Amino acid sequence: MNRFEGTKVLLTGGGSGIGRATALRLAAEGAALFAVDLSGEGLAETAAAASGPGRIATRVADVADEAAVVAAVRAAADELGGLDVLVNVAGIHRTTPIDRLTVADLHHLFTVNAVGTALFCREALPLLPDRTGVVVNVASSAAAHGNPYMTAYAASKGAVLGFSLSLAAEVAHRGIRVVPVSPGSVATPLAGPHVLPPDLDVSYYGRIRSPFGAAEPEQIAGVIAFAASRDAGYLTGAELRVDGGVAHLTRSPWGPSGRRPLSGTGSCPLPERILVFGAAAPTVSQSRAPRPLTPYGEP
Repeated sequence: MNRFEGTKVLLTGGGSGIGRATALRLAAEGAALFAVDLSGEGLAETAAAASGPGRIATRVADVADEAAVVAAVRAAADELGGLDVLVNVAGIHRTTPIDRLTVADLHHLFTVNAVGTALFCREALPLLPDRTGVVVNVASSAAAHGNPYMTAYAASKGAVLGFSLSLAAEVAHRGIRVVPVSPGSVATPLAGPHVLPPDLDVSYYGRIRSPFGAAEPEQIAGVIAFAASRDAGYLTGAELRVDGGVAHLTRSPWGPSGRRPLSGTGSCPLPERILVFGAAAPTVSQSRAPRPLTPYGEP
């Protein structure tokens, strides 16, 4: 199935994780891609792994650098002969307790996650064709549901989500679609240190994880490919949540609604390792008194 034959795609974050999986998926379906990432090595690995009728050109660029973004969009249009689709995947993650959150943390997260996404949209939109152009921005399920120690990250992804919904309204008169995709927990090497309190109740995340576990990048890439394709031609200004059902299945601290507790004590057993947006959290001893948390959302 070559849904993207003849389609010119600019994609950020193509050096690893969801970005790489999306680049490979679109290339396999016939797209001509221009992938941007901060890691030249990662981009080279992505290009080498590509198969199918499509092709992948690459460029090293920092999405937080305005001049680099302007140059990357121009280079993409020159290399591909125009642009049809923009996919913003590039992002970073931080897990930091509020009492250790710094202004530098906030600036870095917002600059990469939100400002970088906005800059690529600003520069690419004049090049996208009316009636068929598409923008897909990767937000996060953290934007809509509380996650302990992820305040700054969640806020930056909330900015991406809000930006995307408003942008969809702004460019609707041109017939350009804008679709935010919000993954839940994904097994990716998302960058950034994860600062967690030593007395963290790790079982909290076990109680609110999807019964399907963490997603693979390829599963998110499939949704992005759908959103960018003609199959989603009537879809715009609507968030696609890809969280393994967490938002609807986990309605109590003890797991999915109606399910009996997974242990005799009325709580889920403590997992040896958990995935917090792809990062393995440190193992916490069950004998240590845990810090109580209220399960507002999902990791």
